[in-house]
Amino acid sequence: MRSALMWEEIEKAGVPDVTGVWCHEAGGSRLFVAVSIKQRYYGHSRQAMHIAAMCHTGAYIGRWVVVVDEDIDVMDLEQVVWAMCTRSDPERSLDIIKRAWSGPLDAAIRPEEKGFNSRALIDATRPWEWKDKFPKVNAPSPEVAKKARDKWGWLAK
Repeated sequence: MRSALMWEEIEKAGVPDVTGVWCHEAGGSRLFVAVSIKQRYYGHSRQAMHIAAMCHTGAYIGRWVVVVDEDIDVMDLEQVVWAMCTRSDPERSLDIIKRAWSGPLDAAIRPEEKGFNSRALIDATRPWEWKDKFPKVNAPSPEVAKKARDKWGWLAK
């Protein structure tokens, strides 16, 4: 439910071509959010991650927001982490928001400092300025991967 609400808020804020939003279970549906977009212009990924972090649904006790390209399944944590590892560079890909809205349930904040926290925003999209030169993904399509799992999946057990 939270993912759908956030998706709606991101689009209403004017971010075009959002292709997926997932508030991950590993973060209690608040602490780790992945958003996928079809990039349209320079700064589009930054716009999406800042809106996701600070729209009403994403603002309370958020911690991590990752924006990925549309070829990444935001519900698949392994794909999101793969995009972070292969498409982001810490120096150019990270933004920090300080003194964001937190609350008494935020376990990572000292008891006397409850109320505020920080957010790490990760741009794990292909860099806009050289997107067309970015290396192609060397992986099977979802269809081919499914066929391989169906035929050979017993080997992974």
